[in-house]
Amino acid sequence: MGLGDKAKDKAEELAGKAKATAGDATDNPDLEAEGRMQEAKADVKQAGENVEDTGDDVADALRSASAATKFDKDT
Repeated sequence: MGLGDKAKDKAEELAGKAKATAGDATDNPDLEAEGRMQEAKADVKQAGENVEDTGDDVADALRSASAATKFDKDT
């Protein structure tokens, strides 16, 4: 995922945190729950992006290893 997507998800997480805190401070359980839900959604998106990034890293490592073994056969 791009850096913009990661920043957007982090901003959504922080907005959710702020809502949850405001709901808690004002004794508003609906606002607190809404904030916690927004936070959770952002966390899930971030986890998905981390999995995708890890998959890309594994694919890059496999490509590098494959290229290295081609040279090993010639020696």
